[in-house]
Amino acid sequence: MKLALAIAGEQALPSAFVVFRGFSESMRKARALGYDGIELALKRPDEISSSELSSLLKKHGMQVSCVSTGQVYASLGYAFTDTDKERRAELRSIFRGMIDLAADYGQLVNIGRVRGPIGSKTRAEADALFIDMASDLCAYALPKGVTMILEPVNRYEIDYINSVDQGVELLEKAGLPNLKLMPDVFHMNIEDAKIGATLEKHIAQIAYIHLADSNRHAPGDGHLDFMDVLGSLKRANYEGWCSVEILPLPDPDTAATRAIQFLRGNFPLF
Repeated sequence: MKLALAIAGEQALPSAFVVFRGFSESMRKARALGYDGIELALKRPDEISSSELSSLLKKHGMQVSCVSTGQVYASLGYAFTDTDKERRAELRSIFRGMIDLAADYGQLVNIGRVRGPIGSKTRAEADALFIDMASDLCAYALPKGVTMILEPVNRYEIDYINSVDQGVELLEKAGLPNLKLMPDVFHMNIEDAKIGATLEKHIAQIAYIHLADSNRHAPGDGHLDFMDVLGSLKRANYEGWCSVEILPLPDPDTAATRAIQFLRGNFPLF
């Protein structure tokens, strides 16, 4: 398995779940610490050009593990479950740009809170809105070799698709070949009764993993059982990316260092 670190541009919201900000310096630091790649957290695809990204990746010897879109919801307020036609059209345009970028860098685009809330809608209405948007984007992404990855998020952050089982249920309902699952063990610690067993059960649907401890700090700084988490992935022969998406506490450098030292020091599968 390869290990990535979530990073963003310097203009990312303070609330963005990334460790480092500023693309070039973030890649330099991640490479120096021994990470294999970076998860690129963007709110719009034009935050970084392909030429700049290619140059930085080559310079620092890094790969892009995934294009992450949490800021599209947190900063811009767009959502798959929005009913407004103009806002849906703008979201579709933004995500097509993300897919174009991912076609050359990572081949994965995440769908986290940007899937949107249920709110006053019924679950069936929310599902229909989500599947309509996901179907369009997956059709655009498929010939480009890009997979869309749905991240279940705990109930305290959003009211739609909280557990891995709910995510799998929606994937089966959508029936899209390049729509997969992206479990985050921080959210699973709240929503899923057994983390390791759930990962093993649904491994065929899983294309990417987020790692953070129970307090959203670096793995090893909380009470989450990473022997269970990573042991289950090893037993299931998971060979995809694991990405560290944590709070930059007590400070970014310490957080990134603690995470990789804990993971590489205790789990030889990395």
